[in-house]
Amino acid sequence: MADNQKQFKQLTVIGTGVIGNGWIARFLAQGHDVVAYDPIEGAEERTRRAVNRAWPALVDLGLAEGASVDRLSFVPTLAEAVEHADLIQENVPEREDLKKNVLREIDEYAKKDAIIGSSTSGIMPSVLQEGLKHPERFLVAHPFNPVYILPLVELVGGEKTSKTVVDEAKKFYQSIDMKVLVIQKEIEGHVADRLMEALWRESLHLVNDGIATTEEIDAAIIYGAGLRWAQMGPFLTFHLAGGDQGMRHMLEQFGPALKLPWTKLEAPELTEELKEKVIEGCESHAGDHSVAELEVKRNEFLVKLLDLVEEYWHEPKAKA
Repeated sequence: MADNQKQFKQLTVIGTGVIGNGWIARFLAQGHDVVAYDPIEGAEERTRRAVNRAWPALVDLGLAEGASVDRLSFVPTLAEAVEHADLIQENVPEREDLKKNVLREIDEYAKKDAIIGSSTSGIMPSVLQEGLKHPERFLVAHPFNPVYILPLVELVGGEKTSKTVVDEAKKFYQSIDMKVLVIQKEIEGHVADRLMEALWRESLHLVNDGIATTEEIDAAIIYGAGLRWAQMGPFLTFHLAGGDQGMRHMLEQFGPALKLPWTKLEAPELTEELKEKVIEGCESHAGDHSVAELEVKRNEFLVKLLDLVEEYWHEPKAKA
């Protein structure tokens, strides 16, 4: 490692819900020491249970040298949690006022060269930087659930974020086996969540209008687009749909259909009736399987799927 490359010895996680615990499990599996803080009663017990549930999947993926669940410690105050941290991952609930208050406290007590990353799925970094004494060391580092398996992390700097901090953060997240997407322009929801939200809104319309059940919509993705997207994503999938001429022919052939009013774009009103349709549909689809049982099945599937993605995916080569 080059002398001028930032060292990440202690990692701190603030907020230990589903995403925070996912970060903790990944950090531990990658051989790091992790300090956690969450003022909610029973947080430490819930986190240790969550890490233990995640550990078999992490063993299957492959643990780094020195990886151990024993390298996690909880501390009683936020100040104590961040004072020696090299990177701080904030994961408090998605409320702008709450996040800003917590980030200001982190900024107050963290050492000068610590990087502060927020897991926010929708708030722009320039908004969260407001009021920080050292906004240049803050950025969004948005992961995907389950964080300990899914490798994507979106990095988004705000107006005052240092490019050096983005570069250092990118190297760190790559070092813990993540696929880093550096987003050059701020937008609410970043990139991946905006794509998922579009599909989610249309799914709700199909359920609300009685066109398909939750189980049927899931099947449409699982056995159709989802299988292709796991390997290639939407653009290369459509590139293949154009035959030998690829995307050029696809756009000429199917481009006019984009003007057809198939999708609704706006989300439907989330009425009590729609909520019950979605809830009852999901519970029926899940059958006798508990959420914990479904998590185990999901983890086993994703570990195997990631192996396939790595085996078959290659970075497309640019034309000479």
